[in-house]
Amino acid sequence: MKFSICLPTGFEGVMYPIPFVEPGDFVKLGLLCERLGYDSVWGNDHITTQKYVQELFPGQQPAFYEPLITLMAIGAATTTLRLGTSLLVLPMRDPVYLAKQVTTLDQLTNGRFTLGVGLGAYREEFAAWNSRLAKARRGDMMDEGLEALLKLLYETRASHEGKFYAFKDVEMAPKARQNPFPLFIGGHSMESVDRAAKLGEGWLPGWRPLNEMKERIEHLRRRAEEYGRDPKSIEIAPQFSFTIAKTMEDAERVYMESGLVAHRKSLAYTGRDLSQQVVANLVGSADVILEKIAYLRSIGVDHCCALMVPANSMSELIEQIEWFAEDVMKRVPA
Repeated sequence: MKFSICLPTGFEGVMYPIPFVEPGDFVKLGLLCERLGYDSVWGNDHITTQKYVQELFPGQQPAFYEPLITLMAIGAATTTLRLGTSLLVLPMRDPVYLAKQVTTLDQLTNGRFTLGVGLGAYREEFAAWNSRLAKARRGDMMDEGLEALLKLLYETRASHEGKFYAFKDVEMAPKARQNPFPLFIGGHSMESVDRAAKLGEGWLPGWRPLNEMKERIEHLRRRAEEYGRDPKSIEIAPQFSFTIAKTMEDAERVYMESGLVAHRKSLAYTGRDLSQQVVANLVGSADVILEKIAYLRSIGVDHCCALMVPANSMSELIEQIEWFAEDVMKRVPA
């Protein structure tokens, strides 16, 4: 089982207070996670303030940092730590320049980068980014964007003519060092599961109630076989959150008082049962969390990915990251 941390590149107001993070904190967090034995750090992708955040923090603007640039800074300061995006909003990215950015990041970090892509949690950001496309179906853009991106990542000379994207005879070098390139597909809808089964080297959903997570993993494996793929080649890497405390009661109290709960309520349209958010995430004492990890491993989870950590300050975030590494990660059976 692998464990990794989601950086606060786009979490001010969404999960953390405003202000929360300083530019220099990102490299410090990367070095800390590398020292503690985390597999990777991941950058979250937001471009403009969400309406509910404006209401919670009137007159304050959250600092959202571009994840690829942030990860490159961390990559330059580390040697073994992997880097990833959780998730980059693919419908808001030009596939040609995205391919150039991610292959460059791969090369400059000696093959330590994983690209996770998804639709984006907030359609309002998509509409603000390009009002001319405000009514477009993002799922269609996602499918076409994946098709275009894969051509650019693998073909010597790539061309594409579609509804949303078009390019001709693009020669892109160098290619990524990693082959196959670790493209993770995000989202926990059945449509997203199918995309991951067909095209992804990994599946990076948000949390779901545990019975639903088990069902989706089983469905992904069946669909992968139908596509002629080895299901075991697709890394199952759900994005959970964690709060560790001395007792289950203390952990649940801290978790439910955090800004993460307001974030979850703002995403109620996804249909997740919020009454299950404590049970289905890594919340509790170290012993309780270890029991949850054992269950996740039994249903096929390979990676507790891009773990989100509720906190009210950078010092509290660091304390949680250290505590989890010491009392949980070191006790997980090999």
